[in-house]
Order: sequence, then C-alpha cells, then structure tokens
Amino acid sequence: MILLPLLAPILAAAAPVVAPPVQGEGLGPTDPTFRAIAAADGELFGASNACDLETFASLIDEDFEFYHDRTGLTVGREALVEATRANLCHKVRRTLVGRSLRVFPLANYGALEMGEHRFCNLVETPGCRPEREGSAKFVMLWRSRPGGYRLARVISYDHVDR
Repeated sequence: MILLPLLAPILAAAAPVVAPPVQGEGLGPTDPTFRAIAAADGELFGASNACDLETFASLIDEDFEFYHDRTGLTVGREALVEATRANLCHKVRRTLVGRSLRVFPLANYGALEMGEHRFCNLVETPGCRPEREGSAKFVMLWRSRPGGYRLARVISYDHVDR
C-alpha cells in the first residue's frame, strides 16, 4: 500500500495521453458515437448513390423531416424515398467533403452530424469533374433506435452550383 503513492506519478506518466476534441469540433474520430454516425452516413449515401432504396429507407426514421434551402420541406420516409428515386437515382452522386464531418452527442436522443458534401450530376458530367460539382452544408439529427441510428431530421443549405 505504501508503494501506490510512490508509483502513481510513474503510472500516470506511462498512461497514453488522448487530447480531448477542441470545443466546437465535436467528438473525436475514435469516439464510438462518431464512428457509428460516420458509418451510418456512409451507408445511407452509399445506398442513395447505388439507388438501393430498400437499404436507404431502412436508415430513415418514420417521422422524418427534411428542410432544403431550394426545395423546401419534405415530410416522411416515403416522401424522401420517392424524391430520391425521382431526382437522385443514377443521376446524382453525393460525396462527403474530406474532414468536414462533425458529430455531437444529443442526450436521450442520439447525435447531431454536421458537414459539407459535394454532388456530381452524372447526367450532365459523366465521370464527375471536381470543378463541376455542386456543394452544400448540412445538419442531420440521428435518432438512436434499437439496432442503430435512424436519420430523423436534415437541414441542407448553402447550395452552390458549378
């Protein structure tokens, strides 16, 4: 017992140092919630890009709401799936902008995701050239549900066409 006070400074110095995320930047990329939301985002837009509407719909909460600066409000999972079928399937590809992803936990709910994404119009620009891609910012609320997170709310804004 007398050794413990003597060993404490040595053990503390040997412990790995993990810097907390900078305030305002959200969870760090090694945080389990960050990883889960990043994976859900990847699965959601992977399904959208592939027009896998069954998988896409499975990641959307039943009382979904989407606020878009150009098209307004879309309410409900089925409305979003239909809008995706009509406007995005095999026409537009979404990619997340590098390190723009930020994730913040929401107590008793889930998580908030923020970032920027780019859109390539596959009809007008086959092969997608970066100088022709549009971009936008987004805020997404992911609700924690049994079996994983479901997308409940989206605000998509500051769209720029190129």
